[in-house]
Amino acid sequence: MQKPQPLNHTREQITQLDNDLLSLLAERRRLSLEVARSKEVDVRPIRDTQREKELLARLVTAGREKGLDAHYVISLYQSIIEDSVLNQQAYLHGRANPETQKQQYCIAYLGARGSYSYLAASRYCQRRQVEMLDLGCQSFDEIVQAVESGHADYGFLPIENTSSGSINEVYDVLQHTSLSIVGETTIEVSHCLLGKPGSKLSEIKTVYAHPQPISQCSRYLSQHKALRLEYCSSSAEAMEKVNQSPDNSAAAIGSAEGGALYQLESIESGLANQKINQSRFIVVARKAVAVPEQLPAKTTLIMATGQKAGALVEALLVLKAHQLNMSKLESRPIPGTPWEEMFYLDIDANISSEEMQQGLKQLERITRFIKVLGCYPCETVKPTQLSNSQLLIEPNTSKAEVISAVNPDPSPYRFSKAYKAQASEIHCGPFTIGAGHIGAIAKVTLSKSLLQQESSQAALSAFERRVKQLKETGFQAVILDGCQQLASAEAIIPKLRQTLHQYDLLCVIAIEQATDMPLATEHADMLFLTGKQMFNQTLLAQAGTLPIPLFLERNDMASYEEFMAATETILSQGNQQLILCDSGIRTYNNANLPTLDLASLILIKANSHLPIVINPCYAINEDALVLQTQGIKQLKADGIVLNYALEEDTIALMGEVVRELYR
Repeated sequence: MQKPQPLNHTREQITQLDNDLLSLLAERRRLSLEVARSKEVDVRPIRDTQREKELLARLVTAGREKGLDAHYVISLYQSIIEDSVLNQQAYLHGRANPETQKQQYCIAYLGARGSYSYLAASRYCQRRQVEMLDLGCQSFDEIVQAVESGHADYGFLPIENTSSGSINEVYDVLQHTSLSIVGETTIEVSHCLLGKPGSKLSEIKTVYAHPQPISQCSRYLSQHKALRLEYCSSSAEAMEKVNQSPDNSAAAIGSAEGGALYQLESIESGLANQKINQSRFIVVARKAVAVPEQLPAKTTLIMATGQKAGALVEALLVLKAHQLNMSKLESRPIPGTPWEEMFYLDIDANISSEEMQQGLKQLERITRFIKVLGCYPCETVKPTQLSNSQLLIEPNTSKAEVISAVNPDPSPYRFSKAYKAQASEIHCGPFTIGAGHIGAIAKVTLSKSLLQQESSQAALSAFERRVKQLKETGFQAVILDGCQQLASAEAIIPKLRQTLHQYDLLCVIAIEQATDMPLATEHADMLFLTGKQMFNQTLLAQAGTLPIPLFLERNDMASYEEFMAATETILSQGNQQLILCDSGIRTYNNANLPTLDLASLILIKANSHLPIVINPCYAINEDALVLQTQGIKQLKADGIVLNYALEEDTIALMGEVVRELYR
C-alpha cells in the first residue's frame, strides 16, 4: 500500500484550490454583469430558464464523468445562478434609477450590529457594492421616522418569516407612512444558542431573545423548560446582555455571524422549528423607484373594501380578470373603525404594465380606499430544476404513450371532478406530484436491529449510503416505515430526516397507529396513513386538520366506495393536500396475496382530481415489476411506491422500475 503524502501538504493543496475557486467565481460574477449590460441594450428578460436547464443538464453530465453526483452539482450551481440573477437585477435596477446611485447609504434597521436586520441590510448593500452607514433603531416606528426625516436613505423592515408568519406591527406602521417600498431581500435565519466562550448547555439558566426568534424556536425551548426566557427588543440587545453577563449562565438566540461580533460562540445550532427558516425584509425610501420591464417586479398595495357581502371577493376577481397573480394577502384592523379591516396585497406585476394599470383603475371604482405602497424588483429566485429523467444515472427521455381518460358521470363529493375540474397538484419542497408530474417514492422498512442504537455511527452511515443510492436512482421521497419500533425514536428520527434532507429527499413517516401521530407530525414533511388506519374515522378527521400533505393508503379489504369515503372524511376537515395510494386488495380466490385493482385506478383517474400512486410490491413478483410498471403508467397513475429493505440490495431492480416510470 502506497504511503499517503503528508497531511500538511494535502491541506496546502486544498487551500490553493479554494483560492483558485474564489478567483474563478469572482470572474464568473463579473461576466454575468456583462450579460446584464447586453440585456439592458436588447431589453431581454433577466432569466432564460431554458438556457439554465440546458446548462444544468450539461454540468450534471460533465460532473458524473468526473465522479461528482448530480445532487452536489445542482445544489452548487443553483446558488451560483441565484447569485448571477440577483446581481444582474441590482445592476439594471441601479441603471434605471441613476438619481439613487451613491457611494454610501445610511440604513436604518432594528437593533444594533449583529441583529438579523443588520445582516439583511449589510448583504443588500454588499450586492450593490456600496458602503453602508448603519443606524440602529429601537422600534419600527423609529426606523420609519429616520427615513421620513432624511436621517437615513433607506429603512429595513422585517415583513414575514417562513416559520412564525407575518409581522403585524410592520403592516400597522405601513398604514400611516408616506414612504414607498423600493426593494426586498430575503435571508436565511439560522438560530443558534449563543453563549460566552466555553459555555455549556448545562450551565445555561437564562435565555435572552427577541419575541420572533422565541416563536420560531418554540419546539426547542419546550424541550428545555428549565430555561428562563427574557424578551429583548432585538437579537443584538440579547447578545449584548450575554456579553455583559458576569458568568456563563446566560445565552442568547441569534445568528452565529452576529454572535461573533459580541465574542459569543454557538452552543447549539439549528434551533428553529422548520429546517427552512427565512425572513423577508422590505426596503422603504422617501421616493418611489422605476423597475425596468425585463425585471420580475412586485407591487404592494393596501385597500379597504367596505362592509358589504362579497366585497373582497369582488376585488380579487378584478385581479383574476386581468391575469394578475396575488402572492400574498394580509388583513389588519383599521384603528378607530371596529370590525373593519385593511387588506395588504403583493401582486407579481410591474405597476407600469397595462394589466396592472387597468386593474388599479377598476379597483379604485369598487373600493373605498386604495394606495400603492411601492413597486420594486422581486428577489425571490425560483431554483432551476431538471426533470427526473435527467437526474437518473442512465437518463432516458423518451416519451410514453398513455390511454385516454374515461369520463363517467361525476359525483358531488370533494374528491370528484365535479367539485374541482382541474387535476390537483401537490407541492412539498422540491417534490411535486399530480397534474402531469410523476413521483417515485421509496418505502423503507427500518430495521430495529440495524438502528436500535441511536449513537451508532455505522448504522447511520449505512442508512446514508442507501439514501444516496435512492436519490441517484431517481426517487424524490422516502417513507420511513416502522419508526414506532425504534428503541429511541425521538432521538433517531431527526437524524434520519436530516440525512434525507441532505439529498433533497422528503421525509414521509408512516402512521401505523394513532399514537404515532404526535411524533410523526413533529418531524415529517408528509404523513403516510397506512391501510390499517383507513377505517379509523377519528384518525382520518385528525389528519384532515393538519397543514402538511398526506398519503392515504387503501385498506386491502376496502371497496372503491369505502376508499373514496375515507378520502372525503379527510378533505371535509380542510386538508386538501391529499395523495391516494393503492397497494392492492385481497380477493376471495386468493386471500393470502393482494391483487392490484387496476379497475379502481381507472375509476379514480376518471372521477377524481386527486393524484394516486400505486405500490405493486405486495401483489407482483420482482421479475414482473418492470412490465407491470408499464401498465400502471399507461393507466395514468401519478407515481409509484416501491418497498425497500435496508439490508437487501435491490437498488438495481428499483432503478430499472424508476427508469421505466420516467421513460
